[in-house]
Amino acid sequence: MIKYPNDLNIIFDRLREHNATIIIVGGYIRDFLLDANIQDSKDIDIEIYNISSYEKLQNILKEFGEVNNVGKSFGVCKLCLETLDLDFTLPRIDSKIASGHKGFDVKVLKDLNFKEASKRRDFTINAIGYNIATKEILDPHNGIADLKKKNLKMVDAKTFVQDPLRVLRAIQFCARFELKMDKELFLQCSKMIKQDMLLELPKERVYGEIKKLLLKSNKPSIGFELLNELQALEYFSKISFNFLSLDALAKENITKIKTKEILMLALICYKLNQEQTQDFISNLSNEKELAFRVTTLVVNLPIALKLSKKDFSDYELYKLATHINIEEINILLKVIYGVDKKIFMRAKELNILNHKLPNIIKGRDLIVLGLKESKNFKTILDAAYEAQMHNEFNSHENAKEWLLANYIRLSV
Repeated sequence: MIKYPNDLNIIFDRLREHNATIIIVGGYIRDFLLDANIQDSKDIDIEIYNISSYEKLQNILKEFGEVNNVGKSFGVCKLCLETLDLDFTLPRIDSKIASGHKGFDVKVLKDLNFKEASKRRDFTINAIGYNIATKEILDPHNGIADLKKKNLKMVDAKTFVQDPLRVLRAIQFCARFELKMDKELFLQCSKMIKQDMLLELPKERVYGEIKKLLLKSNKPSIGFELLNELQALEYFSKISFNFLSLDALAKENITKIKTKEILMLALICYKLNQEQTQDFISNLSNEKELAFRVTTLVVNLPIALKLSKKDFSDYELYKLATHINIEEINILLKVIYGVDKKIFMRAKELNILNHKLPNIIKGRDLIVLGLKESKNFKTILDAAYEAQMHNEFNSHENAKEWLLANYIRLSV
């Protein structure tokens, strides 16, 4: 028996009042069977049979919250229920009629049986259903056996080829669940790549799969080995690094998802220069913060490595902290070069692991001492910060004395 959140029962009861057959399907069932932290799974796909139209399904679900009809053309109602993201889908048959991920003719058929409806799904492990009324697991394509054998197989070659994103999904699933790609699936993916079908995809969708590969895998190296074997992404061919270092990074206790994403990308790019790194990230995403933080880490990594190999001064460490997060770059030093924690430990003692040394002297201090705000403020403040990093003063009182002795000279 598949367990699911009790909060869903109130919705299921109302749907059954309309004679609906309710089947939970897809990733939630797959993860439950894998025992993959199912309590953390918030995305649930639910297929609804015997409901006559999308509008009727939408009207039933409106009682439980705002229904997002962004998936209307595919017969999908999206509903957020507290912490759950629910996709309610009518059974359908998809036919490819144009290039791109939206080029489909969709036929919703309320009487379609589960076996026929599930043919549109990508992999057998994602085509397992659970009938909540009969408490029966539905497995028309032997997905459970494939899960046990750690094999990734496509459901149907004719429907698989309709969405080129499935090539990347195959790669990231192999990495996330440590599966072996079925020979027929491998050949199909290779064929789709050679036909340049990935070029149909917007880069946001491509990076969405790459991000899952990097963030959800214990062994991202599996995915990158497949990327390499399939030559799936042309711009990855310019990257040269030890794929196993991704696995080492995946094992690090990084609690912030965004930080992990940035460190993974910095690891991939660490042999590139600034311009090459920026080009690489721009091929993946338009997110400016992502590009800035990854590039900053890549540019400063050689500096940090050089410091780790010598007796560095506190000033050098303070200076490094003005550019990057030392805790983050220390993780890269450890994973890539196997360096010790010398930089980490001293930065921790100086309380600059995650931020630069706080400025003691601020603009208001200059005003208090009688200076009028001007363009010279930045010059004075920069010089004061340099002096602070050189430990010429370490308190507000000493800082004032330093200003009184130096501000006239600095403001000329």
